[in-house]
Amino acid sequence: MRKVCKTCRIFVEGPTCPLCKGNQFSESWKGRIFVSNSEKSEVAQKVEIKAKGEYAIKVK
Repeated sequence: MRKVCKTCRIFVEGPTCPLCKGNQFSESWKGRIFVSNSEKSEVAQKVEIKAKGEYAIKVK
């Protein structure tokens, strides 16, 4: 199962989040958003995503 940072909601493979440098993760999530250009994406702006990547919509 893939893990997601509880703070940033970005999918993480290593021991720390690449965005917030946190180490609190969840394996319980729903939905995904793929952001390739956060500056031009209306969806990314509405959910306040500032960096490109794969994000979970809801994290438990």
